Amino acid sequence: MPAHFIAIAIGFLLDRIIGDPPTWPHPIRWIGNFISKLTSLLNKGRFRTEKGALTLFGTVGIVFIAVFVIVAFAYQIHLFAGILVESVLIAVGLAQKSLRDAALSVYKPLVAKDLPEARTKLSWIVGRDTDNLKESEIARGAIETVSENTADGITSPLFWAFLLGAPGLWLYKTVNTLDSMIGYKDERYEKFGKFSARADDVLNFIPARVTGFLIIFYSPNEGKLGMMKRFVGWNRDARRHPSPNSGFLEAATAWQLGVTLGGQSTYRGKVSERPEIGPGTMPPTAAHIKSTIKQMHMVSFVFWLTMMVIGVFFYAIA
Repeated sequence: MPAHFIAIAIGFLLDRIIGDPPTWPHPIRWIGNFISKLTSLLNKGRFRTEKGALTLFGTVGIVFIAVFVIVAFAYQIHLFAGILVESVLIAVGLAQKSLRDAALSVYKPLVAKDLPEARTKLSWIVGRDTDNLKESEIARGAIETVSENTADGITSPLFWAFLLGAPGLWLYKTVNTLDSMIGYKDERYEKFGKFSARADDVLNFIPARVTGFLIIFYSPNEGKLGMMKRFVGWNRDARRHPSPNSGFLEAATAWQLGVTLGGQSTYRGKVSERPEIGPGTMPPTAAHIKSTIKQMHMVSFVFWLTMMVIGVFFYAIA
């Protein structure tokens, strides 16, 4: 157990400092390619829901077993070898630096008033159409992305790493990748991706709510509103969001920054209306992107520290 905690601590630090070098191969690409091939093979004809479930359990099972064998083999060689291998596998599965860099790539041209460049960089990290977005809409897209992915890319993987080690982290990352690729409610994927979408909702349920709570209680109160007002507003607005988990993150960020998130977005030419969340005291700006990055770093650290304290406590009394 102590080695497991050390590996998580090292992995967390490595991701914060180094991140994912763009020229290095990344397991998510391999997992994504495998999912694409299974989707092409199975997402047709009858029994699409059952085939989607097979895709989910088959992909998750293969990845979990592969990572478990790699980590177990490394620990069999030597304790330090096990810690090193598990640390790297954990670091690769986190997204602190990559999320920060992606948000800054939008922030910098936005500050320079280069809206075409800001729209282009935003299109790399969101699914919505960005061609005609105004400055506040570009900022909103970046803020929502950082906020949502604080859980998807950092705290949720950490949560499952604390429970099940590197295999648990990659179990979560596989489900999250499946959801992002096939978990859509459209004609093509509604049946095939049903189990993947539900699995992602279940695995994110606790981390998303804990992360939202930490945003409210530990990140800077830039909206200058009272704690009770922010807490009540967060809890109310989170439940108005169409996602059962993302709402707890975006609503917390909106209330801490004192801005409005949500509203109208366009996806492949189709307009999507989401409820507006937050106090709405000011429109999102480029400065709020940097605030959200700081929030992401602070909350990720507090989440990691909280999990470490809980883990050490239960280890000590076991």
